[in-house]
Order: sequence, then structure tokens, then C-alpha cells
Amino acid sequence: MKKILTFILVFILFTLKVNAIELNISSKNALLYNLDTNEIIYQKNANQKVSIASLTKIMTAIITIENIDDLNQRVILTKDDFKGLAEANAVTAGFTIGSTVTYKDLLYGLLLPSGADAAKALARNVAGTEEKFIQKMNEKVKKLNLKNTNFSTVIGLDDENNYSTVKEFSIIFKEALKNKELSQIIKSKTYTTTDGKLKFKSTIQSNANKFNIDIPYILGGKTGTTTNAGLCLATIAKANNINYMLITTGALYDKKAPHHIIDAKTIYDYFINNYNNQKIVNKNKPFKTIKTKYTKNETLNLYPTKDITKYLNNNYNKKDVKYVYNGKEEVTPFDKKGKILGTLKIYYKNKLLDTQKITLNQTLKFDLFSLIKQEKIIIIIIISLILILIIIILKKRAK
Repeated sequence: MKKILTFILVFILFTLKVNAIELNISSKNALLYNLDTNEIIYQKNANQKVSIASLTKIMTAIITIENIDDLNQRVILTKDDFKGLAEANAVTAGFTIGSTVTYKDLLYGLLLPSGADAAKALARNVAGTEEKFIQKMNEKVKKLNLKNTNFSTVIGLDDENNYSTVKEFSIIFKEALKNKELSQIIKSKTYTTTDGKLKFKSTIQSNANKFNIDIPYILGGKTGTTTNAGLCLATIAKANNINYMLITTGALYDKKAPHHIIDAKTIYDYFINNYNNQKIVNKNKPFKTIKTKYTKNETLNLYPTKDITKYLNNNYNKKDVKYVYNGKEEVTPFDKKGKILGTLKIYYKNKLLDTQKITLNQTLKFDLFSLIKQEKIIIIIIISLILILIIIILKKRAK
């Protein structure tokens, strides 16, 4: 008995391992979303708490947007906005002490070149101090009901109290994308400040161009890099009319190659080439044929009420789609158009996808010849009775 149970367990584990998608990436954590269906389609260590580096600045941008009504309002940068940045070897956008810029300039400087100077300036101007701004960041974490996320910096420098998971950070990223202004910034490849002095470029596109990495489907995103976090990346992409979102952290950090962007290409290419929106239920294709009585056509096709499209592998098994119909198996001209004939349940791999009410979608015309053909015995009996009745009447008259 033990041997049998062991065999079953090994078989199950082997099957799961074979069916799991294993991609050759250096990122320690990854999560790919289909934004159209709001489903996770690939994940690797998605619930592990990790350092997220400058992905932190996505939350910095969210708090700014939620607290500033006019992004064209101007602010002056002070020496406090640059304190400690050089010592931390933090990347800056290029702003200088005394510069007068808009909040929009700072947001673009925050997200495109990942400017730490922009992050500190936003924190100071929005909340008064960086500490109060961080408090707002963590209040937002609670509102989003994130249990494994905490912020201790607006920049994303290595700190044991600044962490998230790729799964929870995907929720933060989706929150940012809900805002039209932020979504536009995230998708931008270049930006020139309102005074014309600075021109920013997306770090994603810059790295891709530098190493000749072809990623035309990536619409935008945010990079992040620290010693502890490795290379991190949050991107959105679109291919075959499908919208994706990918979060990766912990990719190998070296100067020879942008492994986070290489990983993104590996993941996106796999799903773009092997998966698509499959129309698994076609409302123009009948799922069942039932009988008719007293009409020219002896059968009637029943159709689903709507199409159902599901994101699946291009080689998905069509036999996994099953229809379960419970209703009338025969109709007559006495059944009016629009009458509910029954209920259709549609399953994919034994999972219920939809329940539809099936109605008679046409008017059935009465056909005498069909009646005669289908009810021969009754017709013969009726004719026989009529003939007998005629004979009886004739005999009575003859007498």
C-alpha cells in the first residue's frame, strides 16, 4: 500500500513539474499579468519579500498625484533635496539647487531617469518632510490591503524596512496605471522640462538600445537597481491586442548586460509566441441539435448566446470545452419564438465558465405534409374513422 501511495505522489509531483512553465531567467522573482483578464499567467517566487530598489518611486509618484491638484504648479529645489545623495551614490535626474520646476517636471524626472533628487523634492513639497511623506506611503499600503509591503524611503535605497513582493507590487503598479497622468509618464520615452534645460530618456529604452534588445511591445515602465535588490523592472506591454504587466526583481547585476530587460524579453516573447486569446465558444456554431415536429425541417440547431474568449496556449485541447444542456429535446410550431427551451452550462477543464438561457430564436412554421409523415398511424385512423362514418351514413340513406 505504501509503495502505491509513493508512486502516486511521485507521479503527481512529476506531472506538476512538467506542466509548470520554466523559463531561463536570472530574476529571482517574477509575476506576469494578463491585464485584460486580470489573471496571473506566470510567476516565480511571487510572494517572497524582497528589496525593490527604485521601483519604490512608483509609490512616490502615486502619493504625489493623490496630493497635488495642479501638476503645473512650480516649486524651488533646495539643498535639502540633494542631502546624502552623492554619499549614497544615488542616480539623479540633473536638477540643481535653486531650480524652479513644476511637479510634472519632477514626476518625469522621478520615473524616466529615476532621479533621487526628484523623489526628495517631491516628498518635501508634498508632505513637508520625507518622514511625513513615507507615512503617507505606508497609509496607502494599508488602504491597498498589502500585508508584505513597507516603505522606509522615497528613493528605494537598500533598507531592511523597505520591501515588497512582486505580487503585491503588481497591485501598486496597477494602482499607478489607473491615473491617466501617471500612465502617460510611465509610457513616455523622452521628456523635456518646461524650462527646456533638461531632457529625460526612459532607462528601459536606453538600455535596450545600448545592447540592441528588440522589445517593441513594451510600452513603458520603471527600472530599479541596488546591491541587495539586484536589477528590478516593472513594465507594461501590448501584443496581439493583449495587455500585459510584468514585475521582476533580483536579476543578475553586472555591466555587461541588462539582465532585467533580457528577462523581460524572454518572458514576453514566450507568451506572445505561444499564447493568445482563443475563441473557445462561438455563438455562430451550434452546440446541440434537437428534434422538431410538424415542420419542414426535422431538426433545430441550438446556439450559445454569446462568444467566450479565453487566454490559452495556441495548442490548447478543444475537447476540454464541454457543454451541458438541460432542457427541451423537441419543439413544435406551437412553441413561440423567444420561449426558454433550457439552460446551457459551459465548462473548460471542468471549471464553469458561463451559464446561459437558451431560447427559441425563430418562428417554426406548421407543415401539413410533415404532420402526415410524422403521424401516419393517427392520420390513417382518422381517415379510416371518416370512411366508416361515410359508409354508415350512406347505408342509412340507402335504407
